[in-house]
Amino acid sequence: MPQPSYRFIPQIDAEALEYIQLEGLRWTVRQAARSPQYQARLTACGVQPEDIRSLKDLRHLPATDADALREGYPLPLLCVPEEEVVRIHASSGTTGKRKILAYTRRDIETFSHQMARCYELAGLTPADRMQVAVGYGLWTAGAGFQLGSESFGMLTVPVGPGNLEMHLQLLKDLGSTCFGATASMALLLAEEVERAGLRDQIRLRKVICGAETRSEKMRLAIENKLGLEGSYDIAGMTEMYGPGTAIDCDAHSGLHYWADLFIIEVLDPETLQPVSEGEVGEMVVTSLRKEAVPLLRYRTHDLTRLLPGPCPCGLAMPRHDRILGRSDDMIIYRGVNIYPGQIMEVIGQFPELAGEYQVELTRDEHALDHLSLTVERAQGILSGGDTALAQTLAHRLHKTILARIDVHVTDYASLPRTFSKSRRLLDRR
Repeated sequence: MPQPSYRFIPQIDAEALEYIQLEGLRWTVRQAARSPQYQARLTACGVQPEDIRSLKDLRHLPATDADALREGYPLPLLCVPEEEVVRIHASSGTTGKRKILAYTRRDIETFSHQMARCYELAGLTPADRMQVAVGYGLWTAGAGFQLGSESFGMLTVPVGPGNLEMHLQLLKDLGSTCFGATASMALLLAEEVERAGLRDQIRLRKVICGAETRSEKMRLAIENKLGLEGSYDIAGMTEMYGPGTAIDCDAHSGLHYWADLFIIEVLDPETLQPVSEGEVGEMVVTSLRKEAVPLLRYRTHDLTRLLPGPCPCGLAMPRHDRILGRSDDMIIYRGVNIYPGQIMEVIGQFPELAGEYQVELTRDEHALDHLSLTVERAQGILSGGDTALAQTLAHRLHKTILARIDVHVTDYASLPRTFSKSRRLLDRR
């Protein structure tokens, strides 16, 4: 594969990356010590900035999590004077107050730059046109997609989520060549383009999906229906600037993350000790350049694994796997721990099935839990073999995750479609 002419992505070898990470770690600890919240945590664990002499000293730093952000509301863990804050973004918490993150001007520039890197790795050029279908406002998604697109030099069409009719009109009229959305919205668009016979009227060649886990079946369905050259999964969270912290390449063998901006550890969520290379654990992040709210071993609760060895694409940046679920969203069913990503991976082994599914947990009058799975038949597959297919999938699931699940196969496109994240787990217990 020919190497791209790097414009935003740095070419860094392992030795240079280690130096960048160590200097970034030292700076981050000094910066964090400017916050009374962080200083108290550093003092409690007996670590001060001058104690950081190697990357191994990272393990001595205190872990932080979302509680630290809520404790300091409205501007938690702030490490710069308030007059240096130029923007805030907030995450969509489900309980209590939102987690608000502050940004300096330099933070905004870094945020924009990491998104521009993602566009470059996805094979876009400044001649492309980017249509944004992710959320604006307090959320980071819309701002990040737009900032990165403008920094990259693309004409940017900032529509936001929903408004499918408007999106289709602008795709036709403006000739947008890239579409940024949740995987659910991208699939909804692809199905509508196919239904209305619009494929020859639009110029889309790339799609970038974020905010939710996308199965391989879903990726291929989006690409086939829209006739794309490629589509990509992008990672990110508000605490890490926003979207753009990682993206997969054309090899689709994991997501490259910007290791000169973040150190990523994968730890056992119970002990916070490193797991063996290639094993699944909780992603814990330390930032290397964030000014307003640096991250010291921030527990994301996202479950993934670091991928060893070089990527076939040739890019030296390290990779992590797709997000398999969250350590705090684990399903406990009859004593078995189940992550949604495990179910998705088993479904992906069946060519007769599509990528959309829904899991429902219920509890009967005897306090016994029941777990059912509804999964769509692949497009063009007839319903005659549904019973046998459901039994085979149930057997495979039992063998893989050691739980008995009631499986139901339904028609293609019969499960709900959404402009945002699909709700695939219904816990009615």
